[in-house]
Amino acid sequence: MKVSPVEQLFTLFNETSLRLQEELECSFLEALAETGENLFHGSILQEELSELTTKWLKKQYEEIRMDQYSNEEIRKAFQLAILKGMKELSQPNHQMTPDSIGMLAAYLVGKFMKEPSIRLLDPAVGTGNLLLTILNYIDKKAEAVGVDIDDLLIKLAYINANLQQQPVQFFNQDSIEPLFIELADAVIADLPVGYYPNDVRASDYEVKADEGHTYAHHLFIEQSVRYTKPGGYLFFIIPNGLFESDQASKLHDYMKEHLLIQGILQLPLSMFKNKNAAKSIFIVQKKGDGIKPPKQALLVDLPSLSNKAEMDNILVKIDKWFKENKG
Repeated sequence: MKVSPVEQLFTLFNETSLRLQEELECSFLEALAETGENLFHGSILQEELSELTTKWLKKQYEEIRMDQYSNEEIRKAFQLAILKGMKELSQPNHQMTPDSIGMLAAYLVGKFMKEPSIRLLDPAVGTGNLLLTILNYIDKKAEAVGVDIDDLLIKLAYINANLQQQPVQFFNQDSIEPLFIELADAVIADLPVGYYPNDVRASDYEVKADEGHTYAHHLFIEQSVRYTKPGGYLFFIIPNGLFESDQASKLHDYMKEHLLIQGILQLPLSMFKNKNAAKSIFIVQKKGDGIKPPKQALLVDLPSLSNKAEMDNILVKIDKWFKENKG
């Protein structure tokens, strides 16, 4: 039976990581980062390995030529290896954005952004899967910045981008702290949901809670707006209950002052284990001189993304909305 390119690459990532995991006595994800570095640099960087393992790794790497694989094949294989490693850790905040959402986000970014070349920011980049899916699918020249506080996740994102030769700069820091970056044309973020523990830092934000911890996802929205050019678009993957929480009025006031709502696309409930975890893609535009709101917001209830006929109807509806509101 013929093995697909994604399976070939996954097997390489998996087997070399398992060997490194055993020898370096580290987690699978740490070993995956090490094997990714080796592949990118074309040499074995771990000096503490036994001669036998070094020889074996060399042989495995020599049998694969990375330049024969497409970016998407590399991304998918690396993503499968990361998912395997995450099962081992099972940390709830290490959730990866599904590919179908990434492709839909790429389509939306492409529709809203008229410029031939754009600068993207993902302030919650994680392993880079969402950002890299967009960079692979978008029909524009794009460069990007990714920020994440988790040093292992951002290392995996950086290796993932290097193997795909995508122009992404990564910053390993708390995204709610000041960012030393240029303003972005567009922001894309799968917002981390929960409370932000640093009340002193949160007090610099308009959306700060009157008492107790502020929601991290509210702070991420405000921080993203700060680093977006006037007139730029922001594409957030949000929990469906975003505007129903006890802190929603603060967020509402902030958005009224700084943003124009473009649309909400509710993701199919079938994508989520329970309906409380359901999410939507929320599209807003930063206010600026001469920026007008759409005649009406784009409101879409998405069918199952694998239902081609229904999805085609939705895309026709979206196209019509663009002609009427963005023509």
